[in-house]
Amino acid sequence: MAYCNRKTYELRYSDFDFKDELTPTSLLALVQESACASADELGFGYDDLRPLGYGFLVVSTYCKLRRPVALGEHITVETWPLPPRHVIFERDYRVLSGEEEVAALASRWCLVDMSNFSLLLPDKMGEVHTNCPYRNEKSVEVPNWKIQKITDGREMYRMRVNVSHCDHYLHANNTRYLDFFIDCFSMEELKHRRISSFQIVYAKQAKEGRELSLFRQDFEGYSVCEAWSEGELLTQFRIDWEERHESR
Repeated sequence: MAYCNRKTYELRYSDFDFKDELTPTSLLALVQESACASADELGFGYDDLRPLGYGFLVVSTYCKLRRPVALGEHITVETWPLPPRHVIFERDYRVLSGEEEVAALASRWCLVDMSNFSLLLPDKMGEVHTNCPYRNEKSVEVPNWKIQKITDGREMYRMRVNVSHCDHYLHANNTRYLDFFIDCFSMEELKHRRISSFQIVYAKQAKEGRELSLFRQDFEGYSVCEAWSEGELLTQFRIDWEERHESR
C-alpha cells in the first residue's frame, strides 16, 4: 500500500475569517503540520536534521480550493513525498471534509545547510533517502511553478517583521506571508469573491526588523501581490477568484 500520512484536525474559532470560512493561513499551517509529522515518521524531520546542521525550507506552494471549509467542520490532511529531482523535494497534500475533497496542494522544498544556506542533494540524508517510500502520485497539477512579476502594481501598505512573525529559523514563517498578502484586500472586496486557488513563491528570507512593502496588481480573474524589502523581491503571491453568488 502506498505511503500516506493521514491526520484529522479539530478546527478552532480562530482558524476562521469574518465569513466563517477557514483562512488560507490556517489551511497552510495545518498541511505543514502534516508535512512535519510525515517527515518525523520517515526519519528526516526537524529533530533528525538539526544535529547535522541541515533543514528543509519551503520554496513554493500551490493550493486548489474545491470549496470553502465552513465553521463547524473538521478536516483530514493526507500527505506524501514525491521522488526528489536534483535539489527539489516535492510533497503533495489532499484535504478532506468527511470523504469530500475540499482542497489539494502541492509544495516544493529545498534541503539546505543552515550555516550558509547552500542547497544540498538528497543523498546527504543517506539511508533515510534511499529507503524513503516516495509516492509518484500528484494530488493536483500546478499550472506554473513561477508567478508573473508585477509591472504596474500599487503599494498597499508597509510593515515591519516582528518577533511574533518569526520561527525557529529566525525569519518570518512562510505561513505568515499569507496574512500579509490577504491584508492587501479589503473586507468588502473579499466579501464578494471566493478564492479558487492561490500560490506563493519564496525567494528571500525576511528577518526580525526588516521593513516590507506590499504591492498588488489586479488582472482579469486574479491578482498578484509582492513583498519587497531594500530593493529585493522577497515573496510573490497569486490568488485566483470566483464570484461569490451566495449572500452572507
